[in-house]
Amino acid sequence: MVGFPAVSVPESALSKTSSPVRLSLPLLGAGAAAFFTLGIIQAMYGPAFSFFQARFGVDTAAVGWIASVHFLGSALAPPLTGVALTRFSLRRVVVAGLLILAAGVGLVGFAPLWSLALAGALVGGLGLGTVSASLNAAYASVGTRAVNLVNAVFGLGSIAAPLVVAGLAPRSLALPFLVVAGLSALTLGLVRLWGIPAMQPAPAQTAAARPGVQLGLFAFLIAAYVGLEAGFGAWLARHLDGIGLAGSAFILSGFWAGLTLGRIITGAVGARVSPPRLVLGSAVFVTLCAVAATRPALAPASYLLAGLALGPIFGTTLAWMTRTLPARLIPFLLVAGSAGGILMPILLGVLYSRSGPAAVPAALAVLGVVLVVLVAATARLTRLRPAAV
Repeated sequence: MVGFPAVSVPESALSKTSSPVRLSLPLLGAGAAAFFTLGIIQAMYGPAFSFFQARFGVDTAAVGWIASVHFLGSALAPPLTGVALTRFSLRRVVVAGLLILAAGVGLVGFAPLWSLALAGALVGGLGLGTVSASLNAAYASVGTRAVNLVNAVFGLGSIAAPLVVAGLAPRSLALPFLVVAGLSALTLGLVRLWGIPAMQPAPAQTAAARPGVQLGLFAFLIAAYVGLEAGFGAWLARHLDGIGLAGSAFILSGFWAGLTLGRIITGAVGARVSPPRLVLGSAVFVTLCAVAATRPALAPASYLLAGLALGPIFGTTLAWMTRTLPARLIPFLLVAGSAGGILMPILLGVLYSRSGPAAVPAALAVLGVVLVVLVAATARLTRLRPAAV
C-alpha cells in the first residue's frame, strides 16, 4: 500500500490541557469528506429498493437483504479495526477502509447478479465501518468540537442520499454508487493533501481509575444511546400513526434534522461545557422528551426536540472517553453501539404488538433513565486524578 506523507498538527493544538483546538480546514477537511461519503451510502439503500427490484427481479421481502448485509459489514468492521490499529498506522487503516468502500459500492453498482450485489454491499459495509471507527477514534481524541462537527457532516450526507438516488437512479442504478466511489477517491486525495489528526494519548498528568470498569460503562452508555437513536428513528412514525396523528414522515425527517443540528451546535460551542455535564444534560433532556411523547398532543414537538437532545451525546461521549482511556479502544465501543441499535428496535416491535402505540415512548423513557444513570456513574468514575509518579 502506498504511504502518504504525514501532516503534522502542533502538540499545543491537540493537548487536552491547553487552550481549545483551533479548528481549520486542514484539520477537518479529510474527515468531513469521509463522513459526508459515509452518510450518503449509509442512507442510500432504502431509497434505492425499488430500483434494485426492477434491475434484479427480487421481491419486496428479499430486497431488504441488501441493506441488512451492508449493516452487517459495518457492524463486523469495528473490532477488526481495533485490532488493525494495534499493528498499522491510523493513516493506513483509513486508506484501506476507503479503498474497500470504493470496491464494495463499485461492485454493487455494476453487479450482474443479485448475489454479487449483496456481496458488494457487505464489502462496502466493511469499508464504511473501518473508516467510521478509525476516524471517530482520531477526532474524538482531538476534542468535543472536532468529533461533533465531522459527525454532523455525516448527517448532511444522510439528508442528501435520497436526492442522489432520486436524481440519478432512474437513469442507471450504477450512478449513485459511482458517486460514492468518486467521493471515496476525493477523500483519499484530501488525506494525501492534508492528512488526518493522529490519535492523541490521554493527558499524561491523569490516570484512569479502574480502566476495565470505565470501558464497560462507556460501552453500555454508547449501547443505550444508539438504542435510543435507533428506537426513535425506527418507531416514532409508527407511534404517531398508531395514535392517529398526521405528518409522521415530516416529524421523522425533523427528528434527523434536529440530530444533525445538535451536533453542529455542539461542534460550535460544545467545548465550553465539560463532556460529562454536556452528556448528562442531553440525556436528561431526551428522557424528558420521551416522557412528554406519552401525551399525544405533545408527541410531535417532543420527537423534534428529542433529535436535538440526542445530537451532542455520541461524539461528546467518544471525546470524553479519550480523556482517561486510549482512543484506539473506540472501535470496540462501536460494537456495543451496534448491539444497542439492533436490539432496541426489535424490543419496541414486541412491546408495540403487545401493548399498542403507547409502549413506544414509554420504553424510550425507561431507556433514557438507564442512560442518565449510566452517564452519572461514568462521570463519577472518570473524574481525573493525578497520575502516580
